[in-house]
Amino acid sequence: MSKEFDVIIIGSGPGGYVCAIRAAQLGLKTALIEKYSTLGGTCLNVGCIPSKAWLDSSEKYYELVHNFKDHGINTKGIELDFPKMKERVKAVVSDTCNGVSFLMKKNKVEVFNGVGSFVDEHTISIKGDKEETIKGNNIVIATGSKPASLPGVEIDKKRVISSTEALTLNELPKSMVVIGGGVIGLEMGSVFMRLGCKVSVVEYADSCIPAMDKDMGKNLQKVLKKEGMEFYMGHGVTTVKALKNSVKVTAKAKKDESEVTIDADYCLVAVGRKPFTDGLGLDKAGLELDERGRVGTDEHMRSKKSHIYAIGDVTKGVMLAHKAEEEGMYVAELIAGQKPHIDYNLVPGVVYTWPEVASVGKTEQELKDAKVDFKVGSFPFKASGRARASNESDGLIKVLADKKTDEILGVHMVGPRCADLIAEAVLAMEFRASAEDVARTCHAHPTYTESFKEACLAATENRALHI
Repeated sequence: MSKEFDVIIIGSGPGGYVCAIRAAQLGLKTALIEKYSTLGGTCLNVGCIPSKAWLDSSEKYYELVHNFKDHGINTKGIELDFPKMKERVKAVVSDTCNGVSFLMKKNKVEVFNGVGSFVDEHTISIKGDKEETIKGNNIVIATGSKPASLPGVEIDKKRVISSTEALTLNELPKSMVVIGGGVIGLEMGSVFMRLGCKVSVVEYADSCIPAMDKDMGKNLQKVLKKEGMEFYMGHGVTTVKALKNSVKVTAKAKKDESEVTIDADYCLVAVGRKPFTDGLGLDKAGLELDERGRVGTDEHMRSKKSHIYAIGDVTKGVMLAHKAEEEGMYVAELIAGQKPHIDYNLVPGVVYTWPEVASVGKTEQELKDAKVDFKVGSFPFKASGRARASNESDGLIKVLADKKTDEILGVHMVGPRCADLIAEAVLAMEFRASAEDVARTCHAHPTYTESFKEACLAATENRALHI
């Protein structure tokens, strides 16, 4: 006889495991299905956590080699131990995944290892070491995404790689071509560039991180270019040829159709991700995918079968771990009879390069397109005492506010610790604060957060103090 649960969650990434914890906290009998031997999904195993560990190690190395001398610290004789760096990243991933396993036990979530697929709309088959079926009153699809590629470009996982393979290379490449100047491409490109690899970025759009505010992309590209990253903006890749020990990438400029050929040790394809639904057997539950391969849902994350939900990368919206977490909590609370809320306009986006880039709310272009009357206030980090003291004065913070009400509509920043600074902007916007509300809030001195206050002052009748 099959075990029965109040909630069955397929996929243990940030959306899935957070949904499981919240459901269990609310007294629901909960099952979590994961096909791999470790929990945490892409984020913990081959995404957010290992990439940030690599970024941190490479940042420390770069600072030591290039910038410590400015602080009066002699760093002659520095050596890079790439295998040791990789070992540390692996340990971070292992500890984090073990932490999720502990949380499942603590919250009495029953974990099943194997591939979960629908038998019917209430029954899930799990094929692992053994085959079994379980039944659920409610089912949550949280199977995440996988790296996407370009038409005609095969990711062979040897010389033409995705971010998954880039995180586990056994050698430090001397050169790398990155196809895609978005978040993943620039983060992974930054890692290898900081460690001494020549990195060339090919991007079809005319600016970096094209989905974010244009000023942020310009500032980030300027800094990365100064540090040695090579850019081919407005170029479309035409061919990628993998050789025995290298790769050859050819791209064509949009403007004049001139061609450029780049030879490198590896080609990292970082053109985004696509929903992963292989093997789910959605048809047996009476479900279909939309034109982009996503599970269709309503505003409450319900599929057309009201007891089957989809969250995270497998459904509509931005592909971000924290967005999936919020949806996981939302669905668990909805099933438990509560009335949860998510404001997708207030889901922040972050690029963990150095300087970091962070954004929340509307961009200037979006406000212009919507014909919203707005004002702009900005403040450069070079005018920040804390940033100068830390030798981290690249970048700025930009605040967009309604011209009539002064309500903050968007905040965009590039600079030191922006991944953390953006939380202050999110919180202010959650409470519908005006620029003057923030401007009149006392900030400790000297701190990076003062720059957000100054940007709000600049948006409030151009009242910035320190510039």
